Amino acid sequence: MALPMLEAMTSSSIVPLAHAAKKSSDKQKKAKRFVCLSNNYGVYQKAFFPDVHQIGKNYEMPYTLRSLEKHRKDLTIFQNLDHGFTGGHAGVPVLLSGVRPIHAHNYPEANLSVDQKLAEHYGAATRFSSMTLSCRERNLISFTRTGVQVPSVDVRAAFRAMFYEEAPEKRLAKSKQIKRHTSILDIVKGQAKKLNRELGKNDQRKLEEYFDSVRTLEKKLVQQKPWLNRPKPKTDHTEPNPGNGIEPQLKATVEIIALALETDSTRAITLSSGYVNGDFGLKGGYHGFSHHGERPELVDALKKIESYQISMMSYLIDLLKSKPDPINGGTLFDHSSILFGCGMAQGTHQTKNLPLVLAGGGFRHGEHKVYPETDSQRVPAANLLLSILQQSGVEVDRFGSSTGTLRGLEWKA
Repeated sequence: MALPMLEAMTSSSIVPLAHAAKKSSDKQKKAKRFVCLSNNYGVYQKAFFPDVHQIGKNYEMPYTLRSLEKHRKDLTIFQNLDHGFTGGHAGVPVLLSGVRPIHAHNYPEANLSVDQKLAEHYGAATRFSSMTLSCRERNLISFTRTGVQVPSVDVRAAFRAMFYEEAPEKRLAKSKQIKRHTSILDIVKGQAKKLNRELGKNDQRKLEEYFDSVRTLEKKLVQQKPWLNRPKPKTDHTEPNPGNGIEPQLKATVEIIALALETDSTRAITLSSGYVNGDFGLKGGYHGFSHHGERPELVDALKKIESYQISMMSYLIDLLKSKPDPINGGTLFDHSSILFGCGMAQGTHQTKNLPLVLAGGGFRHGEHKVYPETDSQRVPAANLLLSILQQSGVEVDRFGSSTGTLRGLEWKA
């Protein structure tokens, strides 16, 4: 992990520190990884959750999750966790923070998402602090601490960014751009500090939010600089050419995720996947299917789409279990948390009882956990997010709308 990017540091002093930090700290600390797989419409819950009375290890794997049966000892299914509000599609962006964007100003870290918190934690330790991927659907779940939604890229753009070397003139142009932006930020900070003394409290608060944005940009610029002239990793994997259907595209994207972790290109990844009319031989749209009204043909469509999404989670686990971890020893899976989850529970615009499955990450797994259903006893889903962060080495005792870590989710010795 790179050393913290302190404002007192100059750009000339940060570069060697960043290099040194990567060489030394990777040997001393475990490199934890996080992947979140999601969709924007929730799931058909009757095919996703085990029977509510089948608590613990002796549960029957439900239809949508059957591809995970071979990994059941390495995963946990959660029931009755959510972020405690209504709002239908407005719940989608809340998945990884527990904070609605419109309420972000009430929280110390706004609606910062787990992946971006980890991106800050790892800093310049990897070429990309995070990857926000999309596959036939918008990725709406990644947010910086200033409330900015992180734009997503498709599988081909991700592959090219990881493995294609840029021309020397393009690297030089980037270097000049970083230097120019840093100079502009210095000027802006100086002017803003002068202005701050002449403002009222409300404007000072707004200006402080602006400072936070400036500081975030500064850190990103500093983190990019050491990587400009480092050679990119090599791969025998060909550039993805997945075609138009969701099946080949999603499979190719999962393979790229595994490659990104294997080459330590990043340690925080989110992926949102969707559906296009014609996939799986179906006719219609994902949103229309999600408003199924228990009509058999629409329910069957959802089960096909969602069981394939889960099969790609299983495929990712297969890939990571098959790859050695060059930093930690063991396999990549041993030190990776893989979360499947949706910020909207199901297509009927419900946001209670979010579909959540966690695999790996160094936790004790193998159970179906059912938490209290009554409003007065409900456990925030953000407690799961806090547990993931702490297990990843982030020293915090609160995250988003959490009230503590998740009861019953224990770490392995």
